[in-house]
Amino acid sequence: MTSPPLARRLGLGDAVAIGLGAMIGAGVFAAFGPAARAAGPWMLAGLAVAAVVAFCNATASAQLAAVHTVAGGTYAYGRAELGAWWGFAAGWCFVIGKLASCAAMAMTFAAYAAPAGWERPVAILAVGALVGVNLLGVTRTALAARIIVAVALIALAVAVAAGFAAPPAAGGAFAGELPSGVLGLLQSAGLLFFAFAGYARIATMGEEVKDPSRTIPRAITIAFVVALVVYAAVGSALLWALGAEGTAASAAPLSDAAVAAGWDGAAPVIRVGAAAASLGALLALIAGIGRTGLAMAREHDLPAFLAAVHPRFRVPHRMELAVGVVVIAVVAFADLRGAIGFSSFGVLLYYLIANLSALRQGRAVRRYPRVLQVLGAVGCVVLAFTLPWQSVAAGAGVLAVGVAGRALRLQRERRRSGE
Repeated sequence: MTSPPLARRLGLGDAVAIGLGAMIGAGVFAAFGPAARAAGPWMLAGLAVAAVVAFCNATASAQLAAVHTVAGGTYAYGRAELGAWWGFAAGWCFVIGKLASCAAMAMTFAAYAAPAGWERPVAILAVGALVGVNLLGVTRTALAARIIVAVALIALAVAVAAGFAAPPAAGGAFAGELPSGVLGLLQSAGLLFFAFAGYARIATMGEEVKDPSRTIPRAITIAFVVALVVYAAVGSALLWALGAEGTAASAAPLSDAAVAAGWDGAAPVIRVGAAAASLGALLALIAGIGRTGLAMAREHDLPAFLAAVHPRFRVPHRMELAVGVVVIAVVAFADLRGAIGFSSFGVLLYYLIANLSALRQGRAVRRYPRVLQVLGAVGCVVLAFTLPWQSVAAGAGVLAVGVAGRALRLQRERRRSGE
């Protein structure tokens, strides 16, 4: 029996909330420390490089989503514009990388919200609860995203105000040498790119957005601009209050910035905001993986069993349940809070394919100059291969496993058809 289609229930505000829930996630509380270690006081320059590449990628996603109004994001775009193998590579990088990110977000939430020794059980409960929210329908996901984003933005506003209220860091906040040269700057940009990857969640839900050719490009642009302003403010406040060395050395730089200002009472607010941001990212990730996985299952790049859509709630319930089971298993047996580099590598390859797909589109559907797609593609390659070598090796290895698995499946299908 053919599954029903997904339902178009999301308006502009819903799409922006889901995108922001993914972009203003735990990365804002976790990515600045590693970025400061790589680039020192040039961390904001790394953020600017990441923002340029992310903007190019956002225009590619917006242009593609306006034409291909289906679930799946760059998996679907790559198949349509470049071919099935390109689409598979994009979808595989997204699903595997973001499954790791889900586990990392769940553990980050538990690190802020759970009593000592209870982190894993609380992380598992969070995954189960948010899978349940997603299973109730996309409008419930959007409502939860709005609430979570509001809480996270309030906490970040408190953190930024506290940071700028602190006396300036010794030695100058925004001046100094690059500790690792240009490579360090690019590594910083690659790590901070993690912050902007959430607009993919808007595109992956193209089958559930009202008037997608108009709504999705607008939602991507709005979410990107808001996230950029927030990240620039947070990064500036951290450098002002702690300096590059203090930011790099801190496990919780936003809380430490509040303490430096004498705002000790702000620390609980920031902890609540960090927990909320982690939940928002996790909620959006589960939704995004579910839609990309649905598209892959429809094309048999994942088991066809996962292609079902719930007849009442109109969500890919089997795929989302599968995501929940995998993430819970990873949370139970691994510690993936250091998965930012691995996730960034996969996402950068995903957006490389998005840029190449948008570059293939003709003048009739073009919304942005081709030079943006060229710059985005080059930027993705440069940032991906200047990440720490461990992240590159792990990402390349996982991609190779997926490609080999698909090749074997196609070979078996050809043999069966020839019998």
